[in-house]
Amino acid sequence: MKNRDVSALFHKVADMLAIRGDKFHRILAYRKAGESVDALGRDINQIYEEGGLTDIPGIGKTLAEKIEEMLTTGELDFYNRLSEDVPPSLVDMLKIEGVGPKRVKQIYDSLGITTVDELTEAAKEGKLKGLPGLGAKSEAKLLAAIDALARHGDDRVSIGVAWPIAQDILQQLEKVPGVTKTAVAGSLRRMRETIGDIDLMVAADEADPVMDLFCGLPNVESVVGRGPTKARVVLLNGIGVDLRVLPAERWGTLLSYFTGSKDHNVRLRELALKQGLSLNEHSFTPVDGGDEILCDTETAVYETLGLPYIPPVMRENRGEIEQAQAGNLANLIQESDIVSDLHMHSTWSDGKNSILEMAQAAQAQGMKYIVITDHSMSLGIANGLNPERLEAQAEEVKEANAAMGDDFHILHGTEMEIKADGSLDFTDEVLAKLDFVIASLHVSLKQPREQVTQRMLNAINNPHVDMIAHPTGRLLPGRVGADLDMDAILQAAAETQTIMEINANPSRLDLRDSHVRRALELGVKISINTDAHNKSHFDLRHYGVATAQRGWATAEEVVNCWPLEKLLAFIKSKEVVD
Repeated sequence: MKNRDVSALFHKVADMLAIRGDKFHRILAYRKAGESVDALGRDINQIYEEGGLTDIPGIGKTLAEKIEEMLTTGELDFYNRLSEDVPPSLVDMLKIEGVGPKRVKQIYDSLGITTVDELTEAAKEGKLKGLPGLGAKSEAKLLAAIDALARHGDDRVSIGVAWPIAQDILQQLEKVPGVTKTAVAGSLRRMRETIGDIDLMVAADEADPVMDLFCGLPNVESVVGRGPTKARVVLLNGIGVDLRVLPAERWGTLLSYFTGSKDHNVRLRELALKQGLSLNEHSFTPVDGGDEILCDTETAVYETLGLPYIPPVMRENRGEIEQAQAGNLANLIQESDIVSDLHMHSTWSDGKNSILEMAQAAQAQGMKYIVITDHSMSLGIANGLNPERLEAQAEEVKEANAAMGDDFHILHGTEMEIKADGSLDFTDEVLAKLDFVIASLHVSLKQPREQVTQRMLNAINNPHVDMIAHPTGRLLPGRVGADLDMDAILQAAAETQTIMEINANPSRLDLRDSHVRRALELGVKISINTDAHNKSHFDLRHYGVATAQRGWATAEEVVNCWPLEKLLAFIKSKEVVD
């Protein structure tokens, strides 16, 4: 089993325990275990071999034994026994809007229904309205929710889909008279790579005008619920959006609470209790009685707890509170620190703009230098360049450099394919003529772990390869990419001074945040690139910066923040080392 297999099984067990009605702390233990495994930057099989399972947050002796069982047998006996009480197919019903564990258990116990298809037929035949709490309206609402699930699915969506939608809605809500503040909250504000729902916050004098506009937006398919200060809608694309309208004087505690993460918030409440305070979404309240303490900013929330402000991207309970207490919070990289983009494509391969046009667009965004890295010849579908075309392209790079003047530099590079047999697309003689060489995987991503990992190591160990792009080749939210031994990859990158890329395209975000954190621990340098195939793709850079921030990266650790002379010296030193 791999990390994602262990994580998925833990999450499924948590859902099944919830349906059965087990105690909350037991359900939460399995859910947290799944999240911890999913967040690992290393292969859980290696951690197991090193005896380090109990070092994973939320994994104690009992859960470690279950992980060991899964890794060594490919099964979990506890899950098999639980399946006798709770048919695993019941978990699918939890994907239906408005259907929770108690309702699923009620339907199963009363009618023996175990699948969404059976539930659909029962609702159409009117068999549900006799159950407590269910009537004809409930049946109709349930059928509508099942229909929405069938049309839209239940998968989490890429941040690249959710972020523009959230920003567009907020821009419209900002126009409502009396609105003073707006913000994204939840996992989207923490810039997680995929999200389930969109959470929005608004501070306003009156809630009703904001609610009216929100519920009446053109892209709203249905209004799930509306109260005095909260509303939930489902958009035409199936994404759920929650809105909370609140008074400005409570903005800090409410925004902090609804930003999360849950585990981070638990730690904040624990710190508050140590000071004799109770913290909730509304305020701090002295435990022994007294006036509540209002916070109109998140900074005030953290100051009340004796902490510096912790950026939302760090709020995952992965050590950020301890770092804050020690005064050692990382000075995270900012988008304004970026002065270069080292991975992009032109009309020479599968890009839409010329080399000069890409350079001009990059300069307009404040860049000081770029690398043109069109695909190599094996990637025929992308019109990859052979050595002859690569040599001809070098002349156009020179011409574009002359046109740009002395304040901007264009380097000539390639995104070279690591072929299925582990060989590289160009000879060392060809690579030696280039300013910058990227290697990447696009084909045969489903090869066995040892084989695909060795392909990547072959590239990393080549002294002419300066950077590995989008290492796993994944595509969010559906394609998981190559099953690489990332710890071995990152160890090799550290030893050879090979740069590892965070691909800023939100359909990739590869390296993922946990791998960024591990890379930095090993001393690997990171690069944030847009992999732009047209000028507009430069606008995606902020997604890559956010991923770097979630990995606690500083500007010094990201080569795109370096002046050109420093980058060239670094990649030259790789050749010397090897």
